[in-house]
Amino acid sequence: MPGNFKTEAVVLRSIRFGEADRILHLYSAHRGRIGAIAKGSRRPKSRFGGRLEPFFRLDLVLYEGRGDLATVTAAATVDGYPRLRASSATLGAAARACDAVLRLLDAAEPNPAAYNLLCNYLAMLDDPEREGRADLAEALAFRLKLALAAGFAPELGSCARCGEADHLTGFSGAAGGVVCSSCEGGGFELSPQAHTFMVDGLARPLAQAPEAEPAALRQAERAVTETLEHHAHVRLRAAA
Repeated sequence: MPGNFKTEAVVLRSIRFGEADRILHLYSAHRGRIGAIAKGSRRPKSRFGGRLEPFFRLDLVLYEGRGDLATVTAAATVDGYPRLRASSATLGAAARACDAVLRLLDAAEPNPAAYNLLCNYLAMLDDPEREGRADLAEALAFRLKLALAAGFAPELGSCARCGEADHLTGFSGAAGGVVCSSCEGGGFELSPQAHTFMVDGLARPLAQAPEAEPAALRQAERAVTETLEHHAHVRLRAAA
């Protein structure tokens, strides 16, 4: 039934449309992905001001009619994360995080874990103590947790092909996880440090993301990327 609804949401993408409107890709706390139009939002005296830009966390009132796009009728800022916009590093990290959510979570269904993860990551990037720094290990831990929230987390406890719990020396995106030395064909070598990073990255809070050497982080990124390509049919942008 057509009508108004309220939700909190993060602006993932904002696209100019027509002479004065914006098309918004939103990820919401209660409705999952939402496509919306904000009519007249680019006019100088628009009641929306500048709050319909990417990364804004908003309280929204939207009208849902019979079309594909809801119409934004009211918007109030929950958090604009202004400090992350002051650095190209944190701005880029926020853009890649929102792009990952946009590509991986396209259903109009609530996913509180994914929404809270995105908000927590944006808040971390906005922390004044970071001084504009973006951390690759945190970005990869975010992707691991996002894959888990979307239902595509890689198998890390035993061989994804035969179930062997020992001699886990490789990773196969096609198999969806770590593989033992006997099943490594078709995969790539995964170092013990990269394996440990992925296990700890899933287990620890995002703010306590583990550290690892650059080579191990590259292997972890490849593992997440190939898993999502094979099983979610999604290719994410490079994490850095």
